[in-house]
Amino acid sequence: MKRILTLSVDQLYRRQPGGIGTYVCGLVQGLAALERADLEVLGLGPSGAVPPEAKALALRLVSAPLPVGPLTRLWPVWPLGVARTSNIVHATSMAGPFGGGAPGCVHSVAVHDLLWRDEPNATTRAGARFHEDRLRLLARREEIRIFTTSPGLRERLLGEGFAPSRLRYVRLGVDDAAAGAASEGAVRDLLARYQVVGPFTLYAGTREPRKNLGRLIAAHRVARHDHAELGPLVLCGPAGWGGVDTEDATVLGLVDRDLLKGLYRDATVFAYVARAEGWGLPPVEALHAGTRVVASSTTPSVAQNPQVVIVDPLDVSSIADGLAGALELDAGPAGAQRRRDSVAELTWANAARDHLEGWQ
Repeated sequence: MKRILTLSVDQLYRRQPGGIGTYVCGLVQGLAALERADLEVLGLGPSGAVPPEAKALALRLVSAPLPVGPLTRLWPVWPLGVARTSNIVHATSMAGPFGGGAPGCVHSVAVHDLLWRDEPNATTRAGARFHEDRLRLLARREEIRIFTTSPGLRERLLGEGFAPSRLRYVRLGVDDAAAGAASEGAVRDLLARYQVVGPFTLYAGTREPRKNLGRLIAAHRVARHDHAELGPLVLCGPAGWGGVDTEDATVLGLVDRDLLKGLYRDATVFAYVARAEGWGLPPVEALHAGTRVVASSTTPSVAQNPQVVIVDPLDVSSIADGLAGALELDAGPAGAQRRRDSVAELTWANAARDHLEGWQ
């Protein structure tokens, strides 16, 4: 008997889909890869123009008759847009929806982090209130299963009073079939437009205070003084919430996915030293490309990975030593393969398997 899964894709309609947007696209990719004939997936989004990321999904899209803002406010009390035939309704974020579907429908929601508590300056007061209200709502709604995507988050939610039977840890993925890596020549041409020639150290992600770019820039300057092979620091990604002084770093801004993959591959070292992080996809992507990685102890995705140089994000000296230490790691094919192997289980097909098990 075929089951119908309604999956919220509203994050793709927001100004910055971010990591949750990557999760939405990856989960859909993983479910499609499993070729489950007993499952039909519907993507539920708001009204309005469908963004390219949503159009590219391998599923049928359903539009609720409200734009994303009002829809998010309504979903706690009314599952607008959820098909009445749905056997599973999965909210990919705390935006919702939180109900609807056929009798006996399974309801679940992905909780990715508690960053609004860990790093209060990373959001507005209204944003923090929104997340606190939604967390309280989920605590009351005991029928909703909670999927945590970050190691350690389950224990924190247990401390919030969530029953163990409600909590399921699901892996995230790093494989991405939507784009290949740009050629070395294309990457060189891109960097040359910014007067970057030769080796470089790479950061990828939003430019916002919690990403700790000020300390990374200072540490890179110290490390490069004795290790010219680090090259300049190149920052790749969009501006996030809150101002950041990028000083003498080279800012590429948002680049196409194929160029980002090429930058990961060609970087001498990839550095990601966020003060607080929900999971941390970029360092996993860099490992997937075989690149040497320096990451903060507060980055859950790689904090226990023995192939990563782990540093204290609040100590410039620790970060500088980490950058220098990364240069001592094997940069050859064997070292690159070890780094790729360290994240080999993080595939979207495995993520889909974890979700399907959680929906049983």
